[in-house]
Amino acid sequence: MDTEVRPLRRDAQRNRERIIEAAHEVFATRGFAATLDDVAHHAGVGVGTVYRRFPTKEALVEAVFTDRLEDMVSLAEDALAAPSAWEGLVTFLHRAARMHAADRGLRDAALTMNQHHFAQVGEHMLPLIQQILDRAHTEGTLRPDVGIHDFPIIMAMVTELAQNSAACRPQLYERYLALIVDGLRARPDNGDLGPQLTDDDVQAVMRECVPPLKSR
Repeated sequence: MDTEVRPLRRDAQRNRERIIEAAHEVFATRGFAATLDDVAHHAGVGVGTVYRRFPTKEALVEAVFTDRLEDMVSLAEDALAAPSAWEGLVTFLHRAARMHAADRGLRDAALTMNQHHFAQVGEHMLPLIQQILDRAHTEGTLRPDVGIHDFPIIMAMVTELAQNSAACRPQLYERYLALIVDGLRARPDNGDLGPQLTDDDVQAVMRECVPPLKSR
């Protein structure tokens, strides 16, 4: 049986590229709350055209953000290559926050990276983040009661501020990220953080922070 995938016609390919470009612009502003109708309107095509190329919003989101998330994988790899574990960790946090602040869709994608629509990227990314933390713990610069489940919460807090203060103080989130980074550093007088978060805790919080993809 011939299973060769036929290439799209030139006009269909142009429509696909227009839809992806429009989706990136719409999701950057509205995140996963944007609908396929919003994308179609921004692309100047009928919503039926969008559905022919992307039958679900999840399929469109995956097409738009998988490559962008791979850029974050590169950030994590750079962090592991830094001479100091602490320097690598802090640089990664600042660079990731900057990317998320500029693109709400990327922020929503990153916060749901371990869900099935980005599973392959998450399988690569999450072990890298764990290595960054392990290296900083071994170095003695990251407080020992901070774990991998703390980082989605930190990024959610900082990037939510970034989105809501963009109109009046675009760089305000950097002030509070700096405060958080100071709190991450290991010191003899670090206070008690209480029980560490579980994966279920993180997923519950993310369900409140990121709109579901099931909506049209």
